[in-house]
Amino acid sequence: MMNKTISQFIKEQTCAGICCVDETGKPYCFSCFYAVNVEKGLLYFKSSKESHHATLLMQHPFVAGTVLPDKLHALVVKGLQFEGVLLDKEHPLAQNASGNYHKANPMALAVPGEIWTIQIDSIKMTDSTLGFGKKISWQREQENQAVALEIINNLHLN
Repeated sequence: MMNKTISQFIKEQTCAGICCVDETGKPYCFSCFYAVNVEKGLLYFKSSKESHHATLLMQHPFVAGTVLPDKLHALVVKGLQFEGVLLDKEHPLAQNASGNYHKANPMALAVPGEIWTIQIDSIKMTDSTLGFGKKISWQREQENQAVALEIINNLHLN
């Protein structure tokens, strides 16, 4: 189960910065509105299948990202970094992605695009309201990281 402080923070925010890589390993970052399922450790976002980052994600599904407060405060350092893997839209954990995303972002129904699902595997949060430089970490249990291991194995087979 995700730490309560992390869960509360990520549910209260709306925008994430996500980084993927191209075929040469060069990083590419994009920003997006998101919705989150903290119980399952999933992050949903909407984007066109034709976007540059969608093309990269379909080839290289591993991601890293950040979430900062929607309202920044100069004296309060707060935010999180995460790592994860893009799930195939047919994956059982991605089955209700559209419903989860549009429940949190109903205005997005008017915007074309597909809903994508990231399985978050680890999070490191900095929260100076708990003490200067206070870090909180969350790691998905090893047996639940099977998606990432399956993708790695498939990349090596191809």
